[in-house]
Amino acid sequence: MLDIFFAPIQGYTDDVYRRIHYKHIGGVKNYYTPFVRVEVGAVRSKDQRDIAPENNSGVPVVPQIIFNNRKEFEYLTDRVKSLGYNEIDLNMGCPFPLQARHGRGCGILAHPDIVSEIIEGIKEHNDTTFSVKMRLGRDNPSECEKIIELLNNVQLRHITLHPRTGIQQYKGTVDYNAFERVYRQSRNPIIYNGDIVTLEDIKRIENKYPNIKGIMLGRGLLCAPSLAVEYANDKQWNNSERIALMLKMHDALMAEYSRILKGDTQMLNKMRTFWEYSEQLLGRKPYKKVMKSGNLKNYLSAVSELKFL
Repeated sequence: MLDIFFAPIQGYTDDVYRRIHYKHIGGVKNYYTPFVRVEVGAVRSKDQRDIAPENNSGVPVVPQIIFNNRKEFEYLTDRVKSLGYNEIDLNMGCPFPLQARHGRGCGILAHPDIVSEIIEGIKEHNDTTFSVKMRLGRDNPSECEKIIELLNNVQLRHITLHPRTGIQQYKGTVDYNAFERVYRQSRNPIIYNGDIVTLEDIKRIENKYPNIKGIMLGRGLLCAPSLAVEYANDKQWNNSERIALMLKMHDALMAEYSRILKGDTQMLNKMRTFWEYSEQLLGRKPYKKVMKSGNLKNYLSAVSELKFL
């Protein structure tokens, strides 16, 4: 049985979502926070709130940081450690151009000299455990081969690999051949990430790579929050069971967000994201009714009808 990890997804898996998922569903080994970054010389207040220990109490959370040089790495590492965390995930995989073109996320993979400096930093923080989340490269899938050689010189908890390049973002197919090369080359444990949305997908990867440490799910858990539990119990749920659980989670999220968001418009915009990946589960007509709700009253009415699906 592989460990299942919840991928960090900007705009979705904030501290409220993580707490509610862990409390009502679980099945996840660790939840990774959306990346913490430097903005105008400091950590964004939004990021500070998301990783604040009081907002993650009892939840197995690992903060993730993104950087483009040793100075940013050191600043963010020290900031996260000051909050009491002893494990940090390093983002070397974000494909979004706004980050990549500035050498962050997958953009750093084209700069092995900077990665070498980061590795020296990792070694100096010997009181902290690090992991890495990465892609095959920004432009070329061969970029990761040099990076893996460098990462072999430091002990990591694991490396999570999404076998696409950054320029692909989430389009095209994953490169299983490239993943296998990294899987065999790495001296650090490997976690698979990418296009896993069903129980069958998890089992296929488990059988294909028997020595991987685990699987990281992102969109798969957004469209089916029960997926990790289904894997743990080796039983696929039907649509009615999945929707019933999502409605329970939805109500808990509503209660939490109502305490921190202001006004119906903020609530509506936030809650619609919960269903964004659920069209296949709900069916096109109910999905469109939820997503096109023009106000909170109509939204809640559309959501209440989902229990009859």
